[in-house]
Amino acid sequence: MNSILDQLVSLLSMETIEENLFRGVSQELGFRQLFGGQVLGQALSAASQTVDPSRPANSLHGYFLRPGDAKKPVIYQVERIRDGGSFSTRRVTAIQNGQPIFTCSASFHKHEEGFRHQTDMPDVPPPEDLTPEEVLSPYLAKALTKENREKMLRAKAIETRPVQVLDPLNPEIGAPIKHVWFKPAGTLPQSPAIHKYLLAYISDFSLLTTSLIPHGATIWQPHMQVASIDHSIWFHEDVCLDDWLLYTTDSPWAGNSRGYTRGSIYTRDGRLVTSVAQEGLIRTRGDWQHKDIIG
Repeated sequence: MNSILDQLVSLLSMETIEENLFRGVSQELGFRQLFGGQVLGQALSAASQTVDPSRPANSLHGYFLRPGDAKKPVIYQVERIRDGGSFSTRRVTAIQNGQPIFTCSASFHKHEEGFRHQTDMPDVPPPEDLTPEEVLSPYLAKALTKENREKMLRAKAIETRPVQVLDPLNPEIGAPIKHVWFKPAGTLPQSPAIHKYLLAYISDFSLLTTSLIPHGATIWQPHMQVASIDHSIWFHEDVCLDDWLLYTTDSPWAGNSRGYTRGSIYTRDGRLVTSVAQEGLIRTRGDWQHKDIIG
């Protein structure tokens, strides 16, 4: 692994403080507020450590309650709601400064055979035919402020190759659909649980930004306020992040300063391994000129 990816894997591993109580180190991405994907991945990690490994996570449904502080650790309190014949349920509360910043329910299910079907993966160019984000970013960042330019150019643990490239300040108006290939920038431990925690972390990328495309808006415009409200993930099967995965997102609706977005994550050979849904705040603010939130 490279050092940045190694730090991210360590961040998702969690520290056990007491039974059902865990502490996660926070990751600074150059933004004041905590990245929601960190809380999703750490909450899933904390919950998983209280469940028999024979029952992998099958879903997580959470609400972001307060902005998190990227400079402080997060405490995760796990409640063991139920261990049934096939499913286990956990409730997790993430706490900073004595107050909950996030809460979720997570479900775990033993493997069972049954009916199978899925929607087909969209027909998009393979990652080898696309320009890496690290090559695109220096050109896209030229028009940004020095502070935002540094944020965009910061080294990342996840490599991405977007199918559509948007100008950060003057994006072309289009349909609310986006496709991005991604994979970790290095080799991960061969642990299905860690791959799933990381997938939860990544699932918060690229969602709300899809709901902005029809409006010619991006998170880099200084008048935009964008933040996650709630987030759901369904893990259809175990997934290996050693190869490229396609994250395809669409936004069926936006209104009342909220945007709703769906996501599907496919393996290179077309298997649908994870589904995501999120609603978030997408608000224009004429009274401010800063950019501190990742959407």
